[in-house]
Amino acid sequence: MRATRKRLNVLHVATINKPITSHMGYGPIETVIYNIDKGLTALGHRSIVACSWDSAVTGQKYGTVPRSLGDYLREDTREGRASVDRHLASALARARRGDIDVVHMHEWFEYVCDGRFNPGLPIVTTLHVSGLHSGIEEFRAMHPDAPSAPSMHYVAISEYQRRQYAHLIPVTKTIPHGLDTNEYPFNERPDSADYLFNIGRITWVKGQDSAIDVAKKSGSKLILAGCVQEKAEDKAYFERLGTSIDLVVDVARHPVDRSYYQDVMKPILSRNEQIVYIGELSTAAKKYWFRHARATLFPIRWGEPFGMVLIESMASGTPILAFREGSVPEIVIDGVTGFVVDSAWSDGVRCGFRRRDDPGGRAHRAHRSAQLPQARRRIFLHAENGRELRRAVRGARRRGRSE
Repeated sequence: MRATRKRLNVLHVATINKPITSHMGYGPIETVIYNIDKGLTALGHRSIVACSWDSAVTGQKYGTVPRSLGDYLREDTREGRASVDRHLASALARARRGDIDVVHMHEWFEYVCDGRFNPGLPIVTTLHVSGLHSGIEEFRAMHPDAPSAPSMHYVAISEYQRRQYAHLIPVTKTIPHGLDTNEYPFNERPDSADYLFNIGRITWVKGQDSAIDVAKKSGSKLILAGCVQEKAEDKAYFERLGTSIDLVVDVARHPVDRSYYQDVMKPILSRNEQIVYIGELSTAAKKYWFRHARATLFPIRWGEPFGMVLIESMASGTPILAFREGSVPEIVIDGVTGFVVDSAWSDGVRCGFRRRDDPGGRAHRAHRSAQLPQARRRIFLHAENGRELRRAVRGARRRGRSE
């Protein structure tokens, strides 16, 4: 890092749905916070994460509550609300110590807008959900006199998401998610296991039934992974999927070490069952399943703002077959890092599932390998964008004082 660069002091006000760790399972927002904290720290900035004490971060941990709430879907209890209030009150006290430049938030815009969270500093809020599910319109309807919170600067994670928020709030910048590709072993061998991979929360909008359909039409083995949340509709959907699933294996109890492929994956892949569900995977385990797959299926049915699965698969060198929904066309380079298809899955099956030992497969791998050095900088570019955002925030503050 050049000496002329100013060191940033960033306080991330994390979610407390789940602990932030390097080995978590399903935790999309927590994963992003972990990656940004790691990237800023690697660039020499001071990254402080206000989070639950059961978290483990790269920068400085500032514990606010003893433990996380445990899940994204839970009952709205008095105890849960009290934990959130304690978390935000503690984070606010930390922000007011006088050594923070920017506060980075991921939820709770209503606490800022109604004045409950006012650190007297620029607040950068990363938008994680779609505009439709943001709650902004509902909040404004209930609080028409709430201030506009000029200190709040919103960041979209894709241009698709930015367009969703255009009528709701001013978005300062679009910064796509990144990850450290050094942590994703890149597989260039043409003799990898012959299976398709699908990972994600088990729910209708994620399209696991379409993934099963693709596997059956192409005669491929399919490995399904993901959690089933305590939602009646998700449980019912998983029950319907069960009629097409040939084998259920819970691999979570197996340690992830150098023998993981031989001891865990190979016995499953050598079986005759075609559609296999392996449950929720840890961060370490899913890297193995990404790495050895012939392709990753992403058959979503909704406008997803940003799919981490896409960049995780690309970091592993595994091509993607995805529906043209949400931000997918921004992330997947059609014909290079995968195939973006409409509803005609048969077209995708014909062009997207070449075996890796054919000429097209080798060309894809060689091209992807050449891109790797640049791809490995994604997380650092993401963190660098934070500095650009801070410049925009400082400019906005100066304009505010002059008005």
